[in-house]
Amino acid sequence: MVSIQLEPSRHSLAEYIYRLEKGEALLKDSPQNVLEVVGILKSYGVILDAYSRNLIYISENQFLVLFPFFKYFNGDISLNKLLHHWWHNRINFEYAEYCMKAMMWHGGGGLDAYLDTPEFKTSVKKVIQAKFKNNMFMLALDKAFPDFLPEHMRMMAYYSGLGQFWRVMADMFLYLSDRYDNGEIKSISDVVQHILDGFVQDASKPITYNVKIADKVYDILPKSVGLTFLMDTAVPYVEAVFFRGTPFPGTVSYNAQAYQIPEQQPVFTYGALYADPLPIGGAGIPPTLLMQDMSHYLPDYLHEVYRQSFRQEDDLLVQICETFQKSMFCVTTAAIKGLAPYPLDTKDLQQQKENRAYLEGWMNRFKTSRLKMVNR
Repeated sequence: MVSIQLEPSRHSLAEYIYRLEKGEALLKDSPQNVLEVVGILKSYGVILDAYSRNLIYISENQFLVLFPFFKYFNGDISLNKLLHHWWHNRINFEYAEYCMKAMMWHGGGGLDAYLDTPEFKTSVKKVIQAKFKNNMFMLALDKAFPDFLPEHMRMMAYYSGLGQFWRVMADMFLYLSDRYDNGEIKSISDVVQHILDGFVQDASKPITYNVKIADKVYDILPKSVGLTFLMDTAVPYVEAVFFRGTPFPGTVSYNAQAYQIPEQQPVFTYGALYADPLPIGGAGIPPTLLMQDMSHYLPDYLHEVYRQSFRQEDDLLVQICETFQKSMFCVTTAAIKGLAPYPLDTKDLQQQKENRAYLEGWMNRFKTSRLKMVNR
């Protein structure tokens, strides 16, 4: 079939629509960009591995613990580890919790919907009764405030869900690095295709969650509910963390009369694709924690790029953030391609029109993002 050309888009980001329709990515292709994206995703993969293990540990071992002082220790508590923790010589698991809370607050997907069902509440009540069967104070607390402990278990479900999502992503990014080292990844399109293939491969991977009390296992998110990796964790994560996020303390006023924070959640633009890298390093900026973590696991070839920059390592966290945003636009490209109503290279006119409307919807959200900046 002969390709049918549509009228040029009038959208201000039309060039990126054309780029996607030609099979390219939101981030322009260059050897430098490939090196940076693969390098930062290798570091990110190492960090996500640690984040994932801790989130899952918390969900399975710290549920219904009101004061989990040692939740970041993964069950390995020692004086030496405690001293390292106090000295802040550790991975910043607080950032993982920031992402989890953003997902929980923004909601979306089947996970969020199931946590509001009577079935979930019934399962949680059984867990509460089993956990505190000999604790009259906690049972009285649950009776006086019937939504308090169930809400805690809702949060535990998000700990587990995000942990399972990041488990898949960590393996995907580390495998990407291995393929790059073997000469298999040579372009940004190769990076995007690798991520897209990973999404497709694990799209239907079940998201489940259970806890063990004494010798009995209780299903919180049973497999029968049908929650899956792609639609119930990946898509809500992209929405909550890439796009919406939450306002960073110290950068905007939380005073309602100042009108610096939008009234509606859907128009929030505090996510990874919008964040200004310059405040990185400032107090109260959550991504600073992630950039600090990744700075310890940079591959040598990427670290050398930063050393050769104008400020060398004086603004290392800012440089890492800029590279990280490049990588996140690659992940977003994979998501856009995977969720498109039809293949973006379709030759059917009607399908092309529907794809064009779909892509313009995405571009509307990118207007105030860092898309143009990462392509300078």
